[in-house]
Amino acid sequence: MTLLPDELVAAATRVIDANRAAKRKIAVAESCTGGLVTAALTEVAGSSDVMDAGFVTYSNEAKVKLLGIASDVIETFGSVSEATAWAMARGAIDKSDADVAVSITGIAGPGGGTAKKPVGTVVFACATRGMHEDDIHADRKQFGDLGRSGIRLQAALVALELLMPGAPLP
Repeated sequence: MTLLPDELVAAATRVIDANRAAKRKIAVAESCTGGLVTAALTEVAGSSDVMDAGFVTYSNEAKVKLLGIASDVIETFGSVSEATAWAMARGAIDKSDADVAVSITGIAGPGGGTAKKPVGTVVFACATRGMHEDDIHADRKQFGDLGRSGIRLQAALVALELLMPGAPLP
């Protein structure tokens, strides 16, 4: 029995198995998903072979303190931005022993959205150890208002796909 949706655990199992085969350690820097991706990954037996670190940096202060993001990045671009997602992924690599890290930041709702960043806006980034900073890309997705749980689930599934070896960077 698992507390998590079957499709999430199945995706996490694929990530663990593929990264074990590739001999890669992974890290996750989460904001709007609140640890959901890390929970899914650690639901898989033997995940300690692959999972190095999970950072739940829900507040801006935690992003600065735990991931080393410059506060002016968040002040200038906002916590839900490509710049912040990029810095979160980079910070997760820098603060862990992982080979690859994914970051997730977004607006799960029901409040907090704006005209430019409506509820359902989620930004992802992926960084690989040794990757030149110019090669770290972030991608914004609009899931629409699927409800808080629906947005978080969809964001977690996208993040897991980004952790697959050979996955296209956002």
